[in-house]
Amino acid sequence: MTDKVLDFNAKREENIEQKRRQFERILFNNFLGAYTVVDQGGSIYPVSLVDVSREGCLFQVPWNMERDTQIEEGTEITMRMYFTKKSFIPVVMEIKRGQEHVDEDGQTYMQYGAEFDTSMPSFQAVESFIDFMYKFAEHSSLDKGSQKVFFL
Repeated sequence: MTDKVLDFNAKREENIEQKRRQFERILFNNFLGAYTVVDQGGSIYPVSLVDVSREGCLFQVPWNMERDTQIEEGTEITMRMYFTKKSFIPVVMEIKRGQEHVDEDGQTYMQYGAEFDTSMPSFQAVESFIDFMYKFAEHSSLDKGSQKVFFL
């Protein structure tokens, strides 16, 4: 007998996480990413969301070490998550870490990990959005061209 036992629940969770990250990439790059900005010290500038969870998010900004200033750990910022060109949900969060990152496109970015302030009333909308992304990853199916629809 083999000493190796497959953990189907762990594999299922891994597949769901992979689907969630793929869905996030599409969503952030084609829908949210273009309209997300951070309001810090009166300055508003665009950022790209990299990952989001119930606890916080990872975002990045183009980075030039010679002219840009890093956001310090512990700094509280407000992120505006735009869902239309003029409507956004403000999300208050605290910067937990920042590090330089070279992306696949060769561009250098500063990536920031931030923790959401879940006590803010606007977080309820963001939390519902995050829950949707998790549920979508868990229950979605790939369209393989079949004409028959199956409901599970």
